[in-house]
Amino acid sequence: MLDHVTQLVQQFGADAIVKNDSIPNEQNEAVIKETSSSVVDSLQKIANKGDLAQILGLLQGKDLDINNPTVKEIISQVSNSLTQKLGISSTAASGAATSMIPKILNSLIGKANDPKDHSLSISDIVNSLTGDGSAEQAGIMEAIDTYGVHFGLDQNADGKVDLEDAVELSKKGGIAGIFGKLFGK
Repeated sequence: MLDHVTQLVQQFGADAIVKNDSIPNEQNEAVIKETSSSVVDSLQKIANKGDLAQILGLLQGKDLDINNPTVKEIISQVSNSLTQKLGISSTAASGAATSMIPKILNSLIGKANDPKDHSLSISDIVNSLTGDGSAEQAGIMEAIDTYGVHFGLDQNADGKVDLEDAVELSKKGGIAGIFGKLFGK
């Protein structure tokens, strides 16, 4: 996923970084790299706090709300990282992050939700944020997808158990709601 984010930072960083007089030209490459890793790190921190539903809600949205707390948190973390690690002024870092992050997230969301674009999916993003995508994890997900419909996990009745169903189940009690539904409790 870092590669996808880096491409998006390069794409949207022209005005926010390269043409920004507040960011020295010799730091452009470092700012692009740090912005990319900070976006991914921010998403991982949110996932590690157990707010996977927050990330899934963000990724499944059609239009990104700049006032979304997740978006604000990512902008803040990226801005702080640029200031602390690269010495970019807080004003320049905040301006660059505020300009780029919504565009990056919108594009990431668009790629993940585009059925014609197979380069990145919501599951790819979630796997990169929550684990190593190991075979064991894939086997568990395949079993849930295969048998979950029979246990009432298909919340939107589309014939498959996917992230949309997980979001709905998480609203009904998180992981306890998922396992409670699975085991009939």
